[in-house]
Amino acid sequence: MTTRFIVVRHGETQWNVAGRIQGHGDSSLTETGRAQAEAIASRLAAERFDAIVASDLGRAFDTAQAIARGCGLPVATDRRLRERSFGVGEGLTYEEIDRKYPDIFSRVRSTDPDAPIPGGESRRQFHERVRAAFEALAREHDGRRVTVVTHGGVLSSLYRHVHGIGLEEPHRIPISNASYNTITIGPEGWKIEAWDDLAHLPVAAAFEDV
Repeated sequence: MTTRFIVVRHGETQWNVAGRIQGHGDSSLTETGRAQAEAIASRLAAERFDAIVASDLGRAFDTAQAIARGCGLPVATDRRLRERSFGVGEGLTYEEIDRKYPDIFSRVRSTDPDAPIPGGESRRQFHERVRAAFEALAREHDGRRVTVVTHGGVLSSLYRHVHGIGLEEPHRIPISNASYNTITIGPEGWKIEAWDDLAHLPVAAAFEDV
């Protein structure tokens, strides 16, 4: 059976605007982020799906709640869908973390996927968590259509997995806030059907590649 996931990144947050690493920390949705959440909720209200599963971090849960209000389904939270833990790097800007930990995290050069930021996850640990989470959700919801509300890093990890992009390689991946993305898992493996679709938003959401 093929399971279809509509995977949504949370709406814009205060730290998204400031360019700061959130990780397992949290930052509230901005006014724009709340409007984005309502926009994706309106789009999904016209679609059929069977369940909503969200990261338990506030920015994802609040976005999922807007979707739930539009379709009448409850939100199930799942810690496996959290953003990557960046440990001591949480709260830093992308420039600061790139400078402090150039061999561990970089958006412009190859890094060691097995080296964790102190107190956090390595890229490989995070990637394996995300892969296992979606494979488990596919088994739990076999043959169904599920909306998942999560984070930019989770989407990036899925994109790399589907396209076979090495974890050590920097790669620009469009991951806009409140974007519409459809991914399937079936007998023939993983497939991306839609990616970074912003048709429901009046203006493009902030671009972020991970």
